[in-house]
Amino acid sequence: MSSPDIKTVVREKYGEAALRVKSGGSSCCGATSSNGCADPITSNLYDGVQVAQIPEEALLASLGCGNPTALADLHPGEVVLDLGSGGGIDVLLSAKRVGPTGKAYGLDMTDEMLALANENKSKAGMENVEFLRGEIEKIPLPDNSVDVIISNCVINLSPEKQRVFNEAFRVLRPGGRLAIADMVATATLPDEIKADWTAYTGCMAGASQISELEQMLREAGFEKIKIAPKDESRSFIREWLPGKRIEDYLVSATIEALKLMHH
Repeated sequence: MSSPDIKTVVREKYGEAALRVKSGGSSCCGATSSNGCADPITSNLYDGVQVAQIPEEALLASLGCGNPTALADLHPGEVVLDLGSGGGIDVLLSAKRVGPTGKAYGLDMTDEMLALANENKSKAGMENVEFLRGEIEKIPLPDNSVDVIISNCVINLSPEKQRVFNEAFRVLRPGGRLAIADMVATATLPDEIKADWTAYTGCMAGASQISELEQMLREAGFEKIKIAPKDESRSFIREWLPGKRIEDYLVSATIEALKLMHH
């Protein structure tokens, strides 16, 4: 599949997910049923305190595989950017952490998700939040303008991951950091899974091996790279394509890296 085709499919799929949430269904990584599914987010990724801070629709629209806001260790006054912000859950939680002197941006290419995110922003009554329309391969923010970049199960969907990491590096300030949750491949995916579109938008077929990700991050200029697979994620990954044993090939991981001061 060519890059534009992948983008189109991802945009359609996530657009549908946003609309499902608005009509009272739930959506999750890979699943297409409107009657809920084994969504890892609601099972235990966000604690009760966090869940109480945001509109329910933001939680239902989460197609994540981790909790980057917990990973990022945010501080008051920081500027945070969420790549592929969807319904806005991680942006709203980040905005609470960085407080009124800080700022949280969400970037998404899907109109329906942006609309949902902006509704959730109004419901949450938050001022220090801004949702941007655009692609993660071409971030619409200036160089050296962000302290922390987070992302939740999105970069694996990009057909041009090196460009995503290059852009992340560009917009981070020296001393800035990347703290993302994403799917990584632990073994080569069989062709029949790779060919399965539901696998692609379910954050699967596009996943890279850890060594490839490390190389791309280094190439972009990042240092202090730490990629840690979360083995307990296999139990929810199994639910995405039952019977295909995809949990043998994929695991959710935390990916952290720094843009050091000397850049």
